[in-house]
Amino acid sequence: MENQQQSFQIVVADDSHLGFAQIICDEMAASAQARGTGIAKRTPEYIQSKMSEGKSVIAFNQDGIWAGFCYIETWGHGEYVANSGLIVAPIFRKSGLAKAIKKKIFELSRKTYPDSKVFGLTTGLAVMKINSELGYEPVTYSELTQDEAFWAGCKSCVNYEILMSKDRKNCMCTAMLYDPKDHYEPEETKQFFEENKNIFERLLRFKKWKLLKPFLKSPSSKNENETGSSGASKPKSLFHYFFNL
Repeated sequence: MENQQQSFQIVVADDSHLGFAQIICDEMAASAQARGTGIAKRTPEYIQSKMSEGKSVIAFNQDGIWAGFCYIETWGHGEYVANSGLIVAPIFRKSGLAKAIKKKIFELSRKTYPDSKVFGLTTGLAVMKINSELGYEPVTYSELTQDEAFWAGCKSCVNYEILMSKDRKNCMCTAMLYDPKDHYEPEETKQFFEENKNIFERLLRFKKWKLLKPFLKSPSSKNENETGSSGASKPKSLFHYFFNL
């Protein structure tokens, strides 16, 4: 209940916030380890550059204690924008702060890059919900930027081998996109998510199991699973076409 009573200040970060870069990086790494998921690692110097460029937001509680952070990246010569590195300090989680930070960084992205497609990759249902409330839609990886620099940033992720095994068409993350020139209204994407969140939850579990299975079984088992005992290929399902499984 204490977290629910917290109030926060969320501002565009600048040079006065450079000293928070190390704790932000440490919390990003600790959060990923606790969830058992991978992230593209960032250095304090990289986080500081985002602050200096006015391409990040930072949050503090009423006592001035650091509470959260998120930053903007651009890809494909500005055609795409990603809101990356969302992190909330552990003591302020489940307070609604993550949603508030996402809203603030989304507004900053739209103001700074009004014609860019805004996309995100997430392994969690909670972030999918927040994105849906902003107007994001689930999409296939083919609808994301193909900028090599973006995908190179995934090399430090523990799931990079899975990504490459799927020819960059899928991984543990779910892709979501907001296209300023062709999009549903936030009320529509929010309603769609609420009506289908149980399905999304099951799909996320299925996706994790499906993508990890080839790395947990021997090559002979993998081959038998893909072709069946008779050696004939199994028909492709809806899961294959949308999630490239």
